[in-house]
Amino acid sequence: MTATITPRQRLAELIDDMGGRVACLALSKDPNAKVTLLLFRAGQDLPSYVAKVPSTDAAVLRVELEATALAQLDRSALGSLAETIPQVAARAEHLGHPVLVTTALPGRLMLADYHTWRHTARPALVQADFDAAGQWLAELQERTSSGQIALSAMLEGTGEQIRHRFGDDPAVAADVAADIEHLSALQDRLADYKVPRVVMHGDFWPGNLLISAGRVRGVIDWEAAEQVGLPTRDLARFMITYSLYLDRHTRPGRPVHRHPGLRADRWGAGLEYAISGAGWYPELARLFVADGLRRLGVPPACGHDILLAEIARIAAEADHPDFARNHLLVYRRVRGTGRS
Repeated sequence: MTATITPRQRLAELIDDMGGRVACLALSKDPNAKVTLLLFRAGQDLPSYVAKVPSTDAAVLRVELEATALAQLDRSALGSLAETIPQVAARAEHLGHPVLVTTALPGRLMLADYHTWRHTARPALVQADFDAAGQWLAELQERTSSGQIALSAMLEGTGEQIRHRFGDDPAVAADVAADIEHLSALQDRLADYKVPRVVMHGDFWPGNLLISAGRVRGVIDWEAAEQVGLPTRDLARFMITYSLYLDRHTRPGRPVHRHPGLRADRWGAGLEYAISGAGWYPELARLFVADGLRRLGVPPACGHDILLAEIARIAAEADHPDFARNHLLVYRRVRGTGRS
């Protein structure tokens, strides 16, 4: 196989052609569930390709979206960064569903290190993760920058999506009108600033970053990518998702080791702590966002609004309903902690 689209064949045939060695990397339980397979060539210890096998109709769409996004990237403009992005190697078929086969990339998932013993309790390790993610993101945005777009576009359509999604949800519906009002004011504030249009990954979080020797060696899962998107979304998404699981390995109700003021007492506690808490971690997390905004020509004081906007977008768009609802509840709790 070469890094170009080839005539579609059955996945089983493709695996046989390569020597028959396969490892199942992940089985998603989301509505757009996919099985991710590592494909090994005969005699090789490292995988050569990755196959994404959709298991639902929704997943078929996501697989096709990723194939299109990867094919549309202008790799000539990316320079050495192109080596960190998968290439479409082939299309295959399994049980009537299309299968996307891409090149495999080196490195270890940042998320795997994140969940090792007290990784997130050590400032130097957390700083190294932020540095690696920030450097890769800065290069992508610099290389793909074109034109200008108002930051208010972060919330385009979001209020109506939240109204539609949660307006009849008995757990949260009572305050949806207040959410819409606050989002409108937030969008008005963001309209005062413009940023360059860039290639946006759309799901830039530790679970999609491959790390080696302190650098990002691969960024995977491009199904939510936009060729002309907002740079602030990837910036905010990384900080939000990195913060969200700080209390994952702490018993409910207990303080989180080396994070003064953070307790594992409710969903999203780590994110609230990052946005409005005090201590070494909130300082590093907010500095990550502030540095990215400075690079984009946006005042760092806008960081709180940028994070609120992305939390609202996640609430509006996330596939899993509970995940979406919990983000809306976090949004409500933190929206009054910054400027009004």
